[in-house]
Amino acid sequence: MPIVVTLDIMLAKRKMRSKDLARHVGITEQNISLLKSGKVKGMRFETLDKICEILECQPGDLLVYEPECEP
Repeated sequence: MPIVVTLDIMLAKRKMRSKDLARHVGITEQNISLLKSGKVKGMRFETLDKICEILECQPGDLLVYEPECEP
C-alpha cells in the first residue's frame, strides 16, 4: 500500500513507549503495534486526533504517501 505509517519514528522522537501512548489514547497496545507495522486498513479520525494531540504532531508526521513503482 502506498500509505506508510511512521508512528514508530514519532514515538522515538518524543521518547515515548507504545504502552504509554496506548494508555493515553485509550486503545490497546496490540492496536498500536498494528498501526506501527502498517497492518491496518484504516483508522478513525478520533484515534488519529488523540495520537496527534498526545505526540504534539500533525497527521502528516505520521502518514507518508509513497507511490508504488510499476515495473
